[in-house]
Amino acid sequence: MTTTTMTATTWGRSAFVAGPGCMAVYGLVRLMDTERGPGAAWSIGHLFLLAGVLFFAPVLLGLRRLVARQSGAQRAVGTGAAALGLVGVAALAVQAGIDLLVAYVSADHEAMRELFARIQGVPGVMPVIYTVVPLLFYVGLLVLLGQLAVLRVISAWRPLAVVAGAVAMTATLDLLPVAALLFLLALAPLGRRVPVGKAGPLRSAGWGTAGG
Repeated sequence: MTTTTMTATTWGRSAFVAGPGCMAVYGLVRLMDTERGPGAAWSIGHLFLLAGVLFFAPVLLGLRRLVARQSGAQRAVGTGAAALGLVGVAALAVQAGIDLLVAYVSADHEAMRELFARIQGVPGVMPVIYTVVPLLFYVGLLVLLGQLAVLRVISAWRPLAVVAGAVAMTATLDLLPVAALLFLLALAPLGRRVPVGKAGPLRSAGWGTAGG
């Protein structure tokens, strides 16, 4: 194994802990931020949110590698699920980036509200960045975990824990630290099980190798 491969593998496996961990930090900072931006708390929290979202890209690719060890049909479904999840990750990353930019250029909370309203009023922005496409992240993640549970590679409670976390976040963002803990319990041990080797179709399509 080359040094580059070892580094990518270590980084990708660490993402299974770092992704939920950054989500938890964002959730805790958000609870302490009574002003809801702009300010240091908003910026720090959203930087952790952005980092957490990006860490889930290698998580999706790593889970896809676990699925890819199975039959051809399972590999195809896993590749499609990972691709959907990555599209959702991209939308969430753009959302976090917008939150950071709006806070940076706004003088106060009212200015932030006005700018958010203008941005979200652009046709297509709400479904693509805020309401529909981001859900593909959860769809891709749950399909991959569901596959692994059906194949008895992982325990059935792991995808259920992620479902519970997603439901908690949907109910209220105040439960984000709880959701992050559920994600951490479900995903953290799986990073050590990600195989090292060729990434398969996603690699050849240019998705990268961070999951290994």
